[in-house]
This record gives sequence, structure tokens and C-alpha cells, in this order.
Amino acid sequence: MISKNNDTTPDYKTIYTDILNKKYPHKKQDCKNILDKNNISVLDILELNRKIFGNSDKETESFNQKHRSYSKTDIIKILDYQKKHNLNNIQLARHFKLSRNTVAKWKKMFLI
Repeated sequence: MISKNNDTTPDYKTIYTDILNKKYPHKKQDCKNILDKNNISVLDILELNRKIFGNSDKETESFNQKHRSYSKTDIIKILDYQKKHNLNNIQLARHFKLSRNTVAKWKKMFLI
């Protein structure tokens, strides 16, 4: 799903900084380079989640995947990652936990 309205985007930098300060101060240094960025992308948020909370179980992953939303710039970054690492659609989909049909749809929308 592509988010179209950036006015309603949560302030992830503040949210994750508060989480780190209150519950995981020992992980602050691991996440500092991401939180120091001006713009935090969906890919950065996924990386922060992994670094702070670790890997989750399949049920949680499935629930979270259904509620993700990607902006046009995030989609372009994902497709650039595919090109840079010479991955096919299935490999890219597995890496980012997407549907291969979603990857194919994005390629049609943004590359062709």
C-alpha cells in the first residue's frame, strides 16, 4: 500500500527515541546512526524494530506486514536495492517480507 498523505505520518524519530530512553537505553548506541537521519524511511523503521525488539514470531510478523505502508521513495529504494544486489522478484520479496506480486506491481508502476 502506498501512503499518499504525509501530514498524518507519525514522528517515528520521537517515538523510537522515547522507547530507547525509557525501556532500552543500552541499545541507544546501536540505533544512533538511524535516528540521526533527517528523514527516516520505512526501511529504517524496520531496521530499528529489528535492532530494538529482535526477531518476532510468525504471527506477529504476519499481523505487522498487513499494516505496512510504503511511500513512493521507499518503493524506489527497495527496487534500487534489488538492482544493486542483483536479486529477482522472489528474492527481493523474501528479503523485505513482501509478496512477489507486490514487487511485480511496483516494478510496473515505477520502472516501466
